[in-house]
Amino acid sequence: MELHQLRYFCAVAGTGNFTRAAEQEHVAQPSLSQQILKLEDELGTRLFDRLGRKATLTQSGEAFLLRAQRILRELNQAKCEIQELAGGNKGALNLGTIPTIAPYFLPARLALFSRQYPEIQVSVVEEITTVLLARLHEGKIDIALVALPIQGDGLVCTELMREPLYAVVPENHALAKSAALSLRDIQDAPFILLKDGHCFRDTAVAACRRARLRPNVVFESGHFSTILAMVSAGMGLSIVPQMAIEERPGCHFVRLSDERSYRRIGVVYLKNHFQTHSQLALVECLRQKSGVKAA
Repeated sequence: MELHQLRYFCAVAGTGNFTRAAEQEHVAQPSLSQQILKLEDELGTRLFDRLGRKATLTQSGEAFLLRAQRILRELNQAKCEIQELAGGNKGALNLGTIPTIAPYFLPARLALFSRQYPEIQVSVVEEITTVLLARLHEGKIDIALVALPIQGDGLVCTELMREPLYAVVPENHALAKSAALSLRDIQDAPFILLKDGHCFRDTAVAACRRARLRPNVVFESGHFSTILAMVSAGMGLSIVPQMAIEERPGCHFVRLSDERSYRRIGVVYLKNHFQTHSQLALVECLRQKSGVKAA
């Protein structure tokens, strides 16, 4: 049994698809499939039911997944501990983050961290929250930078900042001149939101739910840039976090005044995962240089 077979197995279990798993692991799909077959032969049981393009875990596969994830986690932890013993602030870090944070929050902070700790190499994985948590449990990333709250056994969550939410409206809209808005003010407007799977959609929907309104969603996208373009074209209104505000012709941003109209951002790591000086230094850098005041 080889470690790369365990990685491939966990990747297929996480994606439910051999092709996507191969892309994730940067290996040819036939090669990945062959290694899974070898693993199944060695274990003497089928790990996946292959139904068309979908791969679902068998009962044996579900039992083996927990052990495979544990092996990969412990290997990663051992690597971290050895790097720590070898010399303090050196080595490599794997940071996972969601797409609605990565392009706005990270560049300046990682540049500063790189200047302060030039011997630490930081690799960034950009994915939705569910994928990041799976990779955290698999030991593929050390820390996840996500929107809170996060539920899950064996996880430690540390809040870094609270970020105000804004309504974005077409610049010629009657509400564009407002100094602040309540969600009640825009309850009848057509809404443009992120697609399911993006945690900021959950943040926006939760804010609407607290205001006892159901947004009339007319368009969904996976990117803030597309949403802003649609608002600029007059297709509707949207809600964005403060860090997504940008100079955009045709758009006007107004602070939401509702109680708890903010997004909590924090880091998540495994409770029993060994925290190196490098990881603690990165978290501290993210905390001190947040640039957004608490709501």
